[in-house]
Amino acid sequence: MPKNILNRAYSRTLTKQHKIAIAGVGALGAAALAFTAVPGNAQTVTTDAAATQQVHYADTPVKDVKGSLTDRLAGQTTKLDAVAKQQAEAKKQAAAKQAEAKKQAAAKKAAQERADKAASRSAQRPAMQMVAAKTYTNNLDGWIRQSLDIMKSKGIPGSYHGLHKNIMRESSGNPMAINDWDINAINGIPSKGLLQVIPPTFKAYHVPGTSWNIYDPVANITAAANYAADKYGTIDNVNSAY
Repeated sequence: MPKNILNRAYSRTLTKQHKIAIAGVGALGAAALAFTAVPGNAQTVTTDAAATQQVHYADTPVKDVKGSLTDRLAGQTTKLDAVAKQQAEAKKQAAAKQAEAKKQAAAKKAAQERADKAASRSAQRPAMQMVAAKTYTNNLDGWIRQSLDIMKSKGIPGSYHGLHKNIMRESSGNPMAINDWDINAINGIPSKGLLQVIPPTFKAYHVPGTSWNIYDPVANITAAANYAADKYGTIDNVNSAY
């Protein structure tokens, strides 16, 4: 009996303490929960309100920004197209200028080449003329030498000595000499010139490239040498009147 009384007393004592402790713990827990819940709920409400407010005030600006961005992109595209067009036109003009420059350079080069060729021909021509323009003295020596060159080009034989000795015998070196007393003169065809050639003989044996004047020294000598080559083989074989 006493044992049970103690147990019941101890049980009642623990029960009160436990209740107090549990009540304290419960109060503290409620306070903690209340402290934690209130800020959390407040934060949540504030955040939701802010989000709602941002969405509410962002409706119209988003539309405006979208339209402005589209307009800007369209304007930028137009500018890029204009720039591309300008660049293409600039390239076209540059290509045209380059082609024109090449054309002018080619024309200039061709003109220079023609000028160089003309200058080259001009430089060569005097040399050729100098070779061809052999000069002879206007005397018996020069006449004989010029006749010999013509005779050589025509294949007519003869020597300086053969021409000179016959000239001195026939006319003494006078190109205007004329025989007005021999048979030819009597027949009306007197012998004339350095080698005393009658007109029919001069005409028949005239050498192309020389004068048709029977008194011309070179023409007279060359025609007489041509006649002597035909009749005597060469003027060198003539030692008297022929």
